This record gives sequence, structure tokens and C-alpha cells, in this order.
Amino acid sequence: MYKEIRLSGFGGQGIGLAGVLLGRAAALYGGFEAVMTQAYGPEARGGASSANLIIGDELIDYPFVQQPDILVAMSQEAYVKFRPTSKSAAQVLIDGDLVTPFPEDSVCAIPATRLAEGLGRRIVANVIMVGFFTRQTGILSREAVEQSLTESLRPKLVPLNLKAFAAGYEYTG
Repeated sequence: MYKEIRLSGFGGQGIGLAGVLLGRAAALYGGFEAVMTQAYGPEARGGASSANLIIGDELIDYPFVQQPDILVAMSQEAYVKFRPTSKSAAQVLIDGDLVTPFPEDSVCAIPATRLAEGLGRRIVANVIMVGFFTRQTGILSREAVEQSLTESLRPKLVPLNLKAFAAGYEYTG
């Protein structure tokens, strides 16, 4: 059994790092098999960006996400582009201030960018979304993702990112 996950947004939002953090949490600290691929437009910042993960409890024989079970969209462009490629019953997580979902779509929303601004650093919106993802999906434990954060980031960045993770994880709307 495995889950296909697509994290998406625009370049500069840290989508790739969010994928790395979740993939490491799964493979190194969560006892799962995991693979990740990334895609981004030719622009370094502002172009479409996605991190595609497969997390499972058995060997993964094909490393590319085809129809995500879970879609995270942190920009309108990413949502419009990737929602049609996701399963119709996919769990959809959005930055509610940046994404307006299709009227027929059921989504879980968090104001990740606004919460990040409240922490003083807009750049941690991706980690807030990682916390929200962790809580909403239940695939990975909080401890596994926090350990991934602690081990993956430079020591001086860890305290702020742990605060950002907690803000997303504990968000109740």
C-alpha cells in the first residue's frame, strides 16, 4: 500500500524542500519506503514547481506520481494545473489565502503564508504547510517530521522552522 503525493506551488516557495523534509521523515525516521522527484519551470522564481512523493510500506517499483492521492497547492496556478491530474477523491490541502478552489472541490485550507508572516518570515510558509500536511493526512508522525527538520536544516534555522511546523500542525482554523 502506498500514497502518491504532489506538493505544488511556484518557484521560491520552498516546495522542493518541503518534499525533501517529508521524504526524509518517511524513509529515515518513519519506517517507510519513499521516493521523490521534482519538477519546475525554466524560471528560478515564480515558475511552476512541484515535488512528487510516493510513500509506502512496500518497495516502490515506479518512482513517478501519476494520480496523486494527496495534492498540496500553495498557488492558484499550481492548483489549476494539478487538480485535474489528481484522483477525484484526493485529499486536497491549500494555502487558503492564495488558492480559490473549484466550487465542487472539497479542500482543507490553512493561511500558511499569513501565518508565516506572523512568525516574521514569509519563507517558512512551506514548513507551516508541512506541519498542516502531517496533521491532516496522518501518514507520518509529528516526531518523524520534526526529526527530519532538525537533521536537514542548518542549526540556526531549526528553532524558527520548528515553530513554523508547530503552527501548521496545531492549526485548527
